[in-house]
Amino acid sequence: MAELSTFHLHPGDPAPDFALPGIDGKTYRLSQFPKDHLVVVAFWCNHCPYVQAWEGRMIELARRFGPKGVDFVLINSNDARAYPEDRFESMVQRAKAHHYPFPYLQDEGQAVAHAYGALVTPHPMLFGRNRRLLFQGRIDNDHQHPERVTETYLARAIEQALAGQAVEPAELPVAGCTVKWLP
Repeated sequence: MAELSTFHLHPGDPAPDFALPGIDGKTYRLSQFPKDHLVVVAFWCNHCPYVQAWEGRMIELARRFGPKGVDFVLINSNDARAYPEDRFESMVQRAKAHHYPFPYLQDEGQAVAHAYGALVTPHPMLFGRNRRLLFQGRIDNDHQHPERVTETYLARAIEQALAGQAVEPAELPVAGCTVKWLP
């Protein structure tokens, strides 16, 4: 496990735009999401046990907050040659098997991960309606035991942003598997 907090983007910084292929055959751009929505951009993958542990909770968050004007976008930037489970075909299979309610995109060249400063999978970031960073950190405080969660960091950040409140805390260390960079 890596626990990291040396971030590239900080609260108030603009979200870099992207154009990435999704598992549904469409190309997604950050700029295409409705301007009156919040957007969660989460760096994700298939093989990481932290992602797998938080996967159901991320799906639940998307279902809970999607109708309230929050879009979720998951991006897999891992080196799929070194980690075959993270290949595009495997992304398609995993998203279908788990009924992902959000776009799952591939960042094969890793330019988007570099632009955002992705550190681990999962690395969720919440952007406001003006596409400026409001929060980055963990989904909650216990990836292994959902029944022991006492802090729902991402949900709290979304609720604060939807209510027009300042997001506190705006940054927390992320925890997960390091992004698998290309050689």
